[in-house]
Amino acid sequence: MTRKLHLNAFLMGVGHHEAAWRHPRTEPARLTDVRHYQELARIAERGTLDSVFLADGVALRGNVKHNALGGLEPLTLLSALAAVTDHIGLIATVSTTYNEPFHVARKFASLDHISGGRAGWNIVTSAGEAEARNFGVERPPHAARYARASEFLEVVRKLWDSWEDDAIVRDRAGGLYADTGKIHPIEHAGEHFAVGGPLNVSRPPQGHPLLVQAGSSEDGKEFAARHAEAVFTAQQTLEEAQEFYTDLKGRLAAYGRRHDELLVLPGISPITGSTEREALRLEKELEDLLIPAYGLAQLANMTGIELTEDALDGPLPDVSVETEGAQSRRRLVVDLARREHLTVRQLIARLAGGRGHRVLAGTPEQIADQLQEWFFNGAADGFNIMPPILPGGLSDFVDHVVPELRSRGLFRYEYEGRTLRGNYGLARPRSRYARPEAVVAG
Repeated sequence: MTRKLHLNAFLMGVGHHEAAWRHPRTEPARLTDVRHYQELARIAERGTLDSVFLADGVALRGNVKHNALGGLEPLTLLSALAAVTDHIGLIATVSTTYNEPFHVARKFASLDHISGGRAGWNIVTSAGEAEARNFGVERPPHAARYARASEFLEVVRKLWDSWEDDAIVRDRAGGLYADTGKIHPIEHAGEHFAVGGPLNVSRPPQGHPLLVQAGSSEDGKEFAARHAEAVFTAQQTLEEAQEFYTDLKGRLAAYGRRHDELLVLPGISPITGSTEREALRLEKELEDLLIPAYGLAQLANMTGIELTEDALDGPLPDVSVETEGAQSRRRLVVDLARREHLTVRQLIARLAGGRGHRVLAGTPEQIADQLQEWFFNGAADGFNIMPPILPGGLSDFVDHVVPELRSRGLFRYEYEGRTLRGNYGLARPRSRYARPEAVVAG
């Protein structure tokens, strides 16, 4: 096969399952230990995964009384991971709602230089009311957040381009370090931002760090079609994934983009066992450690539907709640409950493993079968791997599922590119100021 899967490792604390911190195979004391994350990055690189990804928010989410919350700021952490890895991409979430373009452009350009061209930016708009309170403002409406995000990204791209690739001369004999004719002010003046430029960091090795997006609302999909190069998404069924994939790819032509310029990577949480019974036993162990009060709080956060423990053994109430928050995730959760006729207790157990992402429990062969089915049937270009426990769940995937995918010709044996863009098979953007003779190959 010439077309290969793309696999990203989504690293979250000691695992994605809500009860991971209570399981004996994890060490919650390592939540803020950089060596824990360095170990995870090396495991992922051992499996030749394309990248590791760190989510982020600017407020404490969930009830810390019942879950291990409060990790490290991702850009700081990824700089430490860059120092102990050589090939794997490093993707961080940074919001456009409560940041400034110059700061973000500078930080990602720096990470790209530090890592030798392995940086990626997961672009989000902060949807939570608690996040707005931390900045002393009202939460902006959904459409306004995306309008700001679009201009924010425009400014960041201009700043990354403000140094041409060959602006640095380093002519010691002549005393010329840089050709200032190739360093450009951007003089951006828009509805949300006024930025002079240029950036005070030279052009990133990748030209632009990889651009990732994770929203699945109408605004989110349109933003992704226009700007993103990889999309992290959540679907529960093959049919839902195919519909999303076709819809998103179908929007690219309107922006002059090709089908292969955007990778769709649904999230999956693999629970791997040498037998199906072993995998299901681990799934049951984690489910038995759940705290219903926490699950109900998470359900309320995702859907706006607030329930007490008295409602656990009944169906999800037929309540219509409009939200300015994560609209697509709310629809997914409600649709899941209705389609499978789940009680509230069953629903929060299903959500505990992946917060709406698909959970796969089985042997390496069974998990590979599911990934292959989606890959071959127009539902995914790869997957965002969300291990239920860490580091064990990531090691299980790398040591057992990855070899199975390789044996089927679905995944690489070695890294093929020098940068994150290279391993994702994506072109290096040309600077808006570049002359034909000055273009540097990706």
